[in-house]
Amino acid sequence: MAAVDGDWDVTIKSPMGDQKAVLTVNSDGGSFSGQMSGGLGSMDIANGTVDGDTLSWGMDITVPMPMHLDAKATVSGDAMTGEVKAGAFGSMGLTGTRK
Repeated sequence: MAAVDGDWDVTIKSPMGDQKAVLTVNSDGGSFSGQMSGGLGSMDIANGTVDGDTLSWGMDITVPMPMHLDAKATVSGDAMTGEVKAGAFGSMGLTGTRK
């Protein structure tokens, strides 16, 4: 199992307040699959890549409006930090801890 694999409790600092979700990471070499499930529903990870301890992925949300999100996070032990880019809304901080 790679250092990035597992279920992560993540918080995204959105303009609507903190959005809590669970990010599931299943890596396979330089890529990963999984999903993020939370208050805004469940989204499959798209184009997940793994570069050392850094994850990059996309997500398509429908709530509160249809939008594509691009996320990048770095794993350090049982902690994750990064950001989510939400088009015109700019970047939002992302933090997480391994379950």
